[in-house]
Amino acid sequence: MGFIKNAIIGIAIFEGIKYLTKKDVLGTSNFEKIKEQLPSYIDKAKEVSQDLKAGKLPQV
Repeated sequence: MGFIKNAIIGIAIFEGIKYLTKKDVLGTSNFEKIKEQLPSYIDKAKEVSQDLKAGKLPQV
């Protein structure tokens, strides 16, 4: 059972990496798109953490 579980996990990791690095028609990968959007995600997370510290529900 351990071998099968490790094989399935390995396949899932391989397919995830393959998906993230796959180039689209314009030549950009999904990983690059996520990297470009990362600053906006960080800003949203900071706003949510400030709301939580103030005792308010986050307005997302």
